[in-house]
Amino acid sequence: MALVSHEIDVAVVGAGLSGLAAARALAATGTSVTVLEARDRVGGRTLSQRVGDDIVDLGGQWIGPTQDEVAGLADELGVRTFPQHTRGKKLLMRGGQVVRYGGFLPRVPVLDRAELVVRLAQLERWARQVPLDAPGQARRAEAWDGQTVAQWMASVRREGARDLVAIATQMVFAAEPRDLSFLFFLRYLHGGGGLLRLTEVRGGAQERRFVEGAQALSLRMAAGLGPSVHTGVPVAAIEQDGRGVTVRTARGVVRARYAILAVPPALAAKIDLGAARTVARHRVEQGMPMGSVIKCIAVYPRAFWRDHGLSGEAVSTGDPVRATFDDSSHDGTQGALVAFVVGDAARAWSRRAPQERRAAVLADLVRLFGPAAGHPTAYVDHDWLAEPYSGGCYTGIMGPGLLAAHAEALRAPAGRVLFAGTESAGAWAGYFDGAISAGRRAAAEALERLRG
Repeated sequence: MALVSHEIDVAVVGAGLSGLAAARALAATGTSVTVLEARDRVGGRTLSQRVGDDIVDLGGQWIGPTQDEVAGLADELGVRTFPQHTRGKKLLMRGGQVVRYGGFLPRVPVLDRAELVVRLAQLERWARQVPLDAPGQARRAEAWDGQTVAQWMASVRREGARDLVAIATQMVFAAEPRDLSFLFFLRYLHGGGGLLRLTEVRGGAQERRFVEGAQALSLRMAAGLGPSVHTGVPVAAIEQDGRGVTVRTARGVVRARYAILAVPPALAAKIDLGAARTVARHRVEQGMPMGSVIKCIAVYPRAFWRDHGLSGEAVSTGDPVRATFDDSSHDGTQGALVAFVVGDAARAWSRRAPQERRAAVLADLVRLFGPAAGHPTAYVDHDWLAEPYSGGCYTGIMGPGLLAAHAEALRAPAGRVLFAGTESAGAWAGYFDGAISAGRRAAAEALERLRG
């Protein structure tokens, strides 16, 4: 069906959490809005599906303390949450050896552990010195933005401490330390409350899951917006004139007074904005690729690892799996483990056959949890690098030389085009909370202009 071409107030491009939050905020004021989504579904980087007897998340899935935007939205929409399972020992696989540990720090030699504690405290202190909305104003911004996380890690003397910082970095960003500006790394840590909060379950970013799956947030927002949400509509160009914007798609055009672009910068780069795209915006879009992750879920009749005193949480320096968590159903009727393949490993395994990837992931789970892990009743994985309208996950990342000079370009308007998306947030950038707050901020900017 062709799109309606009469003029509306705001066209929103992208029906993930950020775009839908923007559209919902606008619609609540009586503003006319149309949402255009390239995929055949809403939800962006969330994707929930039934596997066995439970709904599992193949995209983002967790929320934690201080993520008030997403927690409030879940309450409002009636999307229930439950605690991530944590009871039992964790596992560390390093150098082919598997050891158990409790608490938040894996078991490494005492001197390695001591340096790790010191370095974590150093990162927390430095992260707080980076202003979320103006990272270039940090006292050491230029020096920090001139190096990678890998270059900073070279100053970490103990191998065990380096290994654990590398694993944490890979898991938080789905990227390698050499890919990340140290200033970008510190700002991201500040926005999420520090590296420990970003990596922990209890009191951390992985504290709770959604009973109905995280995509339920977008599905319910879209249902409330009704026929104003259009899927299967890739946007090719947004043209501007003195009265508004013309959004061009293969299914026709949408005429609006303003547009909100709620997609990652790397995907926004593929939409023609003409002369409205600034040099700074162009540099950010070209220099902010997506992280790389394949998310794998193995389902079992029961959570057998719990019988052996294990929580299901593990980290590894091996290949392909970097980390695992218990992914069992909220009522305990179905056992499951979720495994993450990230960074270089994700890029390599994305090029391999799915059956080969499945065998390698299950072999790692066997090394961690024993022979029973090799016999799931169901297995599913999702290669986010292969999604043309994601290009990767979890979020856009920045290498050296961009953030200090061009942070404002992530949200600065391009004429009548405003920008949302989790990458443009301050607090909790890269997470659900940042996506929702960025969408609501862009909606407020559009309302201000409409009423001006």
